[in-house]
Amino acid sequence: MEKHVTGKSFGTTDGAAAPALAQDSRAPLELATFPRTSLEITRLGEHHAARKYAFEVWVADTPERAEQGLMFVSDLPDTMGMVFPLPTPRVETMWMRNTYIELDMLFIRADGRVAKIIERAHPLSEALLSSDTPVSAVLELKGGEASKLGLRAGDSVTWKKPAQ
Repeated sequence: MEKHVTGKSFGTTDGAAAPALAQDSRAPLELATFPRTSLEITRLGEHHAARKYAFEVWVADTPERAEQGLMFVSDLPDTMGMVFPLPTPRVETMWMRNTYIELDMLFIRADGRVAKIIERAHPLSEALLSSDTPVSAVLELKGGEASKLGLRAGDSVTWKKPAQ
């Protein structure tokens, strides 16, 4: 079974790589056509109150949108990102093909908690980046945001499904 989340990754549920789809043969989708929604990350405080961080995110809610993800984007504001909801939780594998900027990838479990963060994924890399555990969504933010905000595994991520 082929999978592709963030449009950057292709593989099978057992983690074996599958051939990439012929993305390069058609024009990229305009990000303006992707649904958008507000997303909030709650950083759990150890010795102080929890802190909340708001983002405006594009939603990669179709196979075509997920296949493309943030490919071809040359700049991403600190408060923007893209979320990739999965139809069912699974181990997810990503890559950075045709992605020109560093990204932080937050792998989100079904309970809304961050399972793993990959910081500053290298632009244009085809190295596979795995969630290592079943997740229900992936959030991509500008590279360095997770560290700057002190985000870590266990933090909470919430968003509303955009109106269609």
